[in-house]
Amino acid sequence: MKFNIIAVGRMKSGPLKTIWDEYQKRLKWKVTIKEVVEKNSFDKNEMRKREATLLRANISQDVPLIAMDQRGKNFTSENLSNCIDDFRTNGYNQLNFLIGGSDGLDETILQSCQLCISMGLMTWPHMLVRIMLIEQIYRSQCILTNHPYHK
Repeated sequence: MKFNIIAVGRMKSGPLKTIWDEYQKRLKWKVTIKEVVEKNSFDKNEMRKREATLLRANISQDVPLIAMDQRGKNFTSENLSNCIDDFRTNGYNQLNFLIGGSDGLDETILQSCQLCISMGLMTWPHMLVRIMLIEQIYRSQCILTNHPYHK
C-alpha cells in the first residue's frame, strides 16, 4: 500500500519530525507527504477555500480521498485497519489523506471525500495529527500482519 498525506503547513526539524522519521523507518508501506502553504492573511472561510485549492492540486487522481477532520467519524484502530484492508481488497493500492490547517478543511473538499475520520472530540494541532495518522497507519499495518505492536 501507498499512502499520500497532503497537509497544510510545513513540519520543521524537531521532536515531531524525529517521531515522523521513526515511523517512516518502521513502515513497510510507503507513506509520502506533500505539504502546501498559504499565507495566513485572510479570514477563516477564505483561508479554508485557498487551502482547499492547494490541497486539490496535489491529490492523486483515481485514488480514494480520506479527510482528517473533527467533523468526521470516530474510528478505533481496528476500524481503520479494516477500512484500509477493504480498500485494498477492492483493488486500491493507494489512499490519499487530507489534513487541513488550523481552521480545518473547507466544506467543498469534505464533500469530495469518500471518508472523513476524526481523531476524537478534542482539538489537536494539525502538525500533531500527522504524527497520530502515521502511527495509526503503522498500527494498521501491524494489525493486518498480526505483529505484536498492537496488543
